[in-house]
Amino acid sequence: MTLALETTDLKVQLQLADGWFTVCDLSMLVPGRGVAALLPDGRQVAVFRDRADRLYAVDNRDPFTGAAVLSRGLTGTHQGRPFVASPLLKQRFDLADGRCLDDESVRIAAYQVRAA
Repeated sequence: MTLALETTDLKVQLQLADGWFTVCDLSMLVPGRGVAALLPDGRQVAVFRDRADRLYAVDNRDPFTGAAVLSRGLTGTHQGRPFVASPLLKQRFDLADGRCLDDESVRIAAYQVRAA
């Protein structure tokens, strides 16, 4: 038996300074897991789809270690806010606004994201 990925015409797009940038097909995002994507300027972004089909995108680089690993982090919620925990030192970052939940002086970029 062979399994085939479900495909749709919907694309995941991020709002950048010069417009919407297509990252991947929506069907490539598994709820609860992240994927890394390369932006046109060379930065990496971590894109997530939660179990309620909401989409989030934040910088992929962990500011505490400098490693591009947030797309491989664990997702969850804290006081109703979605977060990703770095797989290295476990700091949690709010997926909606990029704020570090464990150190208020640290923030990562969060992107507006849509399926279109």
